[in-house]
Amino acid sequence: MKHLVTTFGIISTLLLAQGCSSTVKSGEAVKSGETSDSVAIKQHEGHLMDKGETPVVASDPHAGHSMHNNMDHGNNSAQAKALFSDRKNIQPNQPVVLGINIQDSKGKAITKFDTFQEKIMHLIVVSDDLQFFDHLHPTYKQNGRFEVTANFPRSGQYTFFADYKPSGQNEQVSVLKKGVPGATPSAPAIDLNTAKTFGDTKVNITFSKPKLKAGEEVHAIFNLKNTSNNQPVTNLQPYLGERGHLVIVKQSSNLTKADYIHAHAMKHDSGGEVHFMTKFPQPGKYKLWGQFNRNGKVVTADFWVNVQ
Repeated sequence: MKHLVTTFGIISTLLLAQGCSSTVKSGEAVKSGETSDSVAIKQHEGHLMDKGETPVVASDPHAGHSMHNNMDHGNNSAQAKALFSDRKNIQPNQPVVLGINIQDSKGKAITKFDTFQEKIMHLIVVSDDLQFFDHLHPTYKQNGRFEVTANFPRSGQYTFFADYKPSGQNEQVSVLKKGVPGATPSAPAIDLNTAKTFGDTKVNITFSKPKLKAGEEVHAIFNLKNTSNNQPVTNLQPYLGERGHLVIVKQSSNLTKADYIHAHAMKHDSGGEVHFMTKFPQPGKYKLWGQFNRNGKVVTADFWVNVQ
């Protein structure tokens, strides 16, 4: 335990290093006839229907830090919003191209973006029961429009956390909603097991504190081993510029930006261990997805935790 605390202190000094960024410029207009709407979900007679609504807008100046939980910080960051550019007839297990428009607070297209974590936009998609997770990277089509191909495995409600960085500004997080028609299946019981196997990788998650408490910083440690011989993995490579990425979402009946946390791996190299610093803002149950690159193959390890 003493060794862990010492390591924790040394690594904490490295958390404010920022990565380089590049700018993408506008050159094309959005196609005529497109409409912009943010989609909320309305359940009616056992089916989920889309309904146009005002988008949920969020901003978060966390660039260069190892963890953020998407809390507003006054006027340090300009407000931006993301809107689905058109309605799509979404069906389970059928790929669909979604358009996303990024606008400023006055409804004008934001046309220039900085690259961060090797991408222009990171789009986290989760089912609202947190059984489904996807980490996508939409393609920028100019004039504030992004496109992405998504696939939804089953009927239900889905939340999108769009993370992007308008040029010269801090990162922004916008929340969008989509529904896939049909009867929503019941979610399985929550599994609080801290050791799981994902293909050829065994993953165990531990924390620097015996109990997780809301508002307290905690050190999350993912230990990765080969399934075949139970030895630490030796072929971890950078994933999106980091040793690993950690997405955390709080269980909630209506997911918002306050339920979303994105942590980057700390500058730590110890065999198959990957370390993160994070904080759970409120008591409750949270789903964690750690993502790691094993020689070109991304391993996504998911765990539930209970926070007091």
